[in-house]
Amino acid sequence: MSKLLVRGFGVSLDGYSAGPNQDLQNPLGVGGHAMFQWFFPTRTFKAMIGAEGGTTDINDEFARRGFDNIGASIMGRNMFGPIRGAWPDDQWKGWWGDEPPYHTPVFVLTHHARAPLVMAGGTTFYFVTEGIEVALQRAREAAGGKDVRLGGGVSTVRQYLAKSLIDELHLAVAPVLMGRGENLFAGLDLAALGYQVAEHVAGAGAMHVTVKRK
Repeated sequence: MSKLLVRGFGVSLDGYSAGPNQDLQNPLGVGGHAMFQWFFPTRTFKAMIGAEGGTTDINDEFARRGFDNIGASIMGRNMFGPIRGAWPDDQWKGWWGDEPPYHTPVFVLTHHARAPLVMAGGTTFYFVTEGIEVALQRAREAAGGKDVRLGGGVSTVRQYLAKSLIDELHLAVAPVLMGRGENLFAGLDLAALGYQVAEHVAGAGAMHVTVKRK
């Protein structure tokens, strides 16, 4: 069976993975960009935005690994965009322009139905109203034996962690203190849920920690 993986998930030293007050100007919340300074200089990120160059260090290795063998993705509504409540129309198509970087089916968790959204480059967004387990089932079917990548936001990852559905979680721990925002670990006992640290590697601007389900 394909695995459910979290890749390149930024987290501050005090456990936050998003800043407060997410909106159109602050897609990661206020100050949230500080947790991804390890990622932005990498060759992998540069290629995603159509730029040349970039670093090829351990940070780039982890960034690149994040896309290996991925056949489908899941994300929460907040990661797809800043709109809340019922969809006013079909104008919002994500943060990523006409050709998102996924190139696979992407299943968006939402309480409000919306028709599938076909984008350039092989990405189709499907909007799932039946909950996290149905989204995972549909993603695994669409992945065709490959792995499923679970994106944000924090609430979405926490829901899958709470049910021990994530097989592997790569955290990029940034040397910053957020103080407020959305805390990834609050109220979760990862050890009791069956998780253990499998790898930790220091990079420029982040400690890469891989947590696996036993």
